[in-house]
Amino acid sequence: MPQPQPAQAAAVRRAEQLVIGQVPAAAKELAAAFAAEGAELALVGGPVRDLLTGRGVADIDLATSAPPEQALAILKRWASKTWEVGRAFGTVAGRKAGAVVEITTYRSEVYEPGSRKPAVTYGDSLEGDLSRRDFTVNAMALALAPEVRFTDPYGGLADLAAGLLRTPVAPAQSFDDDPLRMMRAARFAAQLGFDVDESAVAAMTAMADRIEIVSAERVQAELVKLLLAPQPRRGLELLVYTGLADRVLPELPALQLEIDEHHHHKDVYEHSLTVLDQAIALETGPDGPVPGPDLVLRLAALLHDIGKPATRRFEPGGAVSFHHHEVVGAKLAAKRLRALRFDNATIKDVTRLIELHLRFHGYGDGDWSDSAVRRYVTDAGPLLPRLHRLTRADCTTRNRRRAERLAFAYDDLERRIAQLAEQEELRAMRPDLGGDQIMAVLGIKPGKDVGRAYKYLLERRINEGPLGQEAAVQALKEWWAAQQ
Repeated sequence: MPQPQPAQAAAVRRAEQLVIGQVPAAAKELAAAFAAEGAELALVGGPVRDLLTGRGVADIDLATSAPPEQALAILKRWASKTWEVGRAFGTVAGRKAGAVVEITTYRSEVYEPGSRKPAVTYGDSLEGDLSRRDFTVNAMALALAPEVRFTDPYGGLADLAAGLLRTPVAPAQSFDDDPLRMMRAARFAAQLGFDVDESAVAAMTAMADRIEIVSAERVQAELVKLLLAPQPRRGLELLVYTGLADRVLPELPALQLEIDEHHHHKDVYEHSLTVLDQAIALETGPDGPVPGPDLVLRLAALLHDIGKPATRRFEPGGAVSFHHHEVVGAKLAAKRLRALRFDNATIKDVTRLIELHLRFHGYGDGDWSDSAVRRYVTDAGPLLPRLHRLTRADCTTRNRRRAERLAFAYDDLERRIAQLAEQEELRAMRPDLGGDQIMAVLGIKPGKDVGRAYKYLLERRINEGPLGQEAAVQALKEWWAAQQ
């Protein structure tokens, strides 16, 4: 390996001092414990990168020469709690006083052709372990035991300064060893705002089909991190450009519809990315006004128009229509999210937002009745704050007057929702009689008839507002008599 130039050596010394000054206490304590047993221990990867950029460290990633059994034994003497979920891959983890550490035996991971799980082999040196890291900015380490030294064998420090993602070894070898690294390239581009090295982009494009051997769970985990990053658009554009999206999220590149010469419809792909950007600007988190990434909102924004390719029709006169694309899109989104192993709650919320994202359109063309406003709120349920953000984000027109008109109309709708909510407890939309009261009035036992009666009273509540208990009882009796 060539010797570093003086300027490089000085930069390494400065980096070493910077990282040494910020080493978490937990890492120092474990370094002493591993050194006492003659084992090496080093702070590696993301924590080193983040300390150098001033981002701070949440979890502590360490690498060791000790085999997993020895590492676990040492960890158990230090930690208040340990777990061994990753032990098959050489990783053990523990927690003490709020500090979470992961310790991995020096290793390399290689996918056999057609296998969805990597084969793990253990190494014997820190430099060898770093060579199998995904990118040079994650292939820096601060050895803590038996001695303290900063090591950067693949130029990660220079790439960090340049904002560049480059693989420690040839990109084709790196991505062949672990195809998920291609997804990580897109994820880090979104998280860090870095550019991906041209040779790595070329390899990602040539090897995109290799991602198909990686489990859906691992792909989903990377996609979620990408979507929750500060700049998800950068990562998504890279996935589409390289063809990876064709394998993991094909509905996204499918939005690149041909634009007719008269521009009767906008670029759906660019529109969807812009809606995502605008939704992020509006998000405040699902549980309150604290800014934070909202996965459900971001997925809905990205996927809200994926039903358009299947529903596009060229109408007489050159117009283009996408009738019922929200219904088709919700079904496509559910299918894709299930394939990516998303949980049922996320799938349900995302698809419901997609189904409802067009409901507002038409409000500005004529006054909605109070019952229409109630139905809008009832159908959205707890998703209403997200639906507000998604609907506003969906306006990407360059026509300023039209944009102002839509914004005014939605302001008016929100005002009416707030007004009705104050008058009628709109968020807790329920019929005037509950299930027990319905059974008492009708003299029936629990069953389908109670549900039918409840639904009838709820419809009356939505259409007419609160009836009052006496009127509700009378309406229920009349309805029941008509059913006999």
